Amino acid sequence: MAEIPIVLILVGLAAYTVLGGADFGAGLWELTARGERGAALRDHTHRSMAPVWEANHVWLIFVLVMAWTCYPEAFGSIVSTLTIPLFVAGVGIILRGSSYALRAGSATPREEGRISLLFAFSSVLTPFALGLVVGGIASGRVPVGNAQGDEITSWLNGTSLLIGALAVATAAYLAAVYLAADARRIGSDDVAEAFRTRALAAGVVAGALAVAGPFILSSDAPDIYDGLTSGAGLVALLASGAAGVGALALVVTRRYGAARVAAATAVAAIVAGWGLAQQPEILPGLTIDEAAASDTTITAVLIGFAVGLLILVPSLVYLFRLLLTGRFDPATAPWPGPDPVDAATATADPTAHSSLRTTLIVGAVTALGAGVTFVSDGPLRGVGVALMLGGAVACFLAVASLDEADPPAVPFPTPER
Repeated sequence: MAEIPIVLILVGLAAYTVLGGADFGAGLWELTARGERGAALRDHTHRSMAPVWEANHVWLIFVLVMAWTCYPEAFGSIVSTLTIPLFVAGVGIILRGSSYALRAGSATPREEGRISLLFAFSSVLTPFALGLVVGGIASGRVPVGNAQGDEITSWLNGTSLLIGALAVATAAYLAAVYLAADARRIGSDDVAEAFRTRALAAGVVAGALAVAGPFILSSDAPDIYDGLTSGAGLVALLASGAAGVGALALVVTRRYGAARVAAATAVAAIVAGWGLAQQPEILPGLTIDEAAASDTTITAVLIGFAVGLLILVPSLVYLFRLLLTGRFDPATAPWPGPDPVDAATATADPTAHSSLRTTLIVGAVTALGAGVTFVSDGPLRGVGVALMLGGAVACFLAVASLDEADPPAVPFPTPER
């Protein structure tokens, strides 16, 4: 029971690195897209990020909640010792979100340039600071207890700097691969080639840092080095290296869809390797079993996690489906009203009416389940929970079928007035 939350935390870290990391990397490329020539790259970056940049932070929230609830002693030790880099990361997230929102407003060209620089700076600062935190934990510089570690050297050391730089390079690489694939999908071949070049450059830098890693770890963090060079940790490390090389080869051949999967696999494997190399300790002298909360607490957290998963997974799947099928593309977005020519046909479409009717019915069942859950007790409450959760999942599926029943998307018409 004590080990289940730590596995979920590692899964959350991998998801945040792959998805949220790509968002940070997209901001980094603002620095290489200056002036009028870089306007197309900046616009493509912001357009691609717009639907998902907030949703991807759900994984960071998930990791924090699981950590402080299931391993409170370890969480308290980490945040009290590594206060400075965590504070910097928090400020970076705020500045990045603020600058992104301000860019969408009515800023002058001069103001937009300053906002763009702030956006790029915070996009580099945040993953680097989070990498410093991981390095401090992995190198064993966070002792158990409130603020027991050195407030500077716990995060300012060779391992932390290595992981911080690797986090920035990996984020830049993931972002470039994703943006190249998205540009090809919408037919912007020049933009796709520009990001392909950036992906290759960032991939080479990330690979060089990964190769240099063992040499730094062997002297600065011997315990984690031993774990990564033997047993299951070594298997994960080799799998990450193979996936990373494969991802670069796929980018060279412009197979961006497969490159996304390979790059994500490389990141997930190295996160798993870290967990395997550090077990059974979560901090020096504190094992996972010793750090874990009571079984009752962990059981309650896992039940809440399972319930939340029923809502989160369909939501994210539907969001990314809309994104990857081009429903958010400005040039192909459906006109927000009935087409004058096809209005009668759309109104008479039985498929659309059937999907809408199904959505309303499922929504009513979900509402009924919620009502029964909150006003009843005993076995009847279990029935209400089943209706509410089952209805929530079915509702997402019904909404997805509404999307499929829509008429083909057409460009926005030019208003006559």
